[in-house]
Amino acid sequence: MKITVLGYPGWKIAFSPGRQTVNLAHMALVRILVDGYSLLHNWPELAEGAPRHSEPARDALVEILTQYQDACGTPVTIFFDGRGARRGKPKNEAGKSVEVLFSRAGQTADDLIERAAHRFQPYGEVLVVTDDFAERDTVSGFGGSVASCGNFIAMIQNALANLAENLNNHNRSEHNRFFRSR
Repeated sequence: MKITVLGYPGWKIAFSPGRQTVNLAHMALVRILVDGYSLLHNWPELAEGAPRHSEPARDALVEILTQYQDACGTPVTIFFDGRGARRGKPKNEAGKSVEVLFSRAGQTADDLIERAAHRFQPYGEVLVVTDDFAERDTVSGFGGSVASCGNFIAMIQNALANLAENLNNHNRSEHNRFFRSR
């Protein structure tokens, strides 16, 4: 039995039957699972002018989520419905830093996301990003964390802005250090 400690999201208390000890362990966010087309439909500024189910739109999403993954350090998997793809079925990509998966015939991206969220549970918390209320209810029903696409877009923009600011500060500091040493 696990209970979330109020005020400390991500911290769990594990009670072991037959033991007198209480194990307080931090459950780290192990993966972010993204409903790709749901996020694309909520982010019209990304790949402006490109149809939402097009390869250029998917590539722009993969690029920005790769930057986000680099900024936050949490692995990201993007799920797309395979039936929405053009020019034949695109291949699943795992060689890039962001994992991209397409559903097969008879499956939906939602099915894959729910299954992955359930399977990752023993390793820590998983964040599912979608605006599909049924999917969010299913994932949160078995203890997964969920975020709306709008909130996740704000998280991405904030993380990338912080990264840019940190890089600028670091570069400025190194520049000043270099010229002071002369």
